[in-house]
Amino acid sequence: MPTADPAQIQLLCLDVDGVLTDGSILLDDHGTETKRFFVRDGTAIRMWQRAGGHVAIITGRRGAAVQNRAAELGILHLYEGVSRKGDVFDDVLKTLGLDASQAAMVGDDLPDLPILAKCGYPVAVRDAAPEVIDVACHVTNAPGGRGAVREVVERLLQARDAWEASVKFYADQT
Repeated sequence: MPTADPAQIQLLCLDVDGVLTDGSILLDDHGTETKRFFVRDGTAIRMWQRAGGHVAIITGRRGAAVQNRAAELGILHLYEGVSRKGDVFDDVLKTLGLDASQAAMVGDDLPDLPILAKCGYPVAVRDAAPEVIDVACHVTNAPGGRGAVREVVERLLQARDAWEASVKFYADQT
């Protein structure tokens, strides 16, 4: 059952299509898939990790673009081709030694519901399916792929009183 306490969150779980991207699937004439990721979401993921948070990507699709982006951001927990997201979520919690109440999930569509129902802080992106919005304790102002993850990380870090220190990391690089 959701705790809705963002200060307790240690694990940030993310879907890809519709959360880290705008949900578009771009295929060229050769069947090669590409994705567009929002750079500020990536910066926020790095901030979350620097503050000691864990990140897991749990997605139903597979692709080199996601693998490359996860590697670029240092995301160690990448699960692709997942048909039962709730089961994978349980495995991630066990691996990290965390309780579901210590996890947030950012989702946009029906396959995300099993994790959203279990985690402590369920989040829907602004343009999520109505069923996802109904179970969320927070709905982002930004749509998927356009800063929704950045918004969630800011909220989580503010709840920990760690936002200013995270911003200072960049401000001190001048």
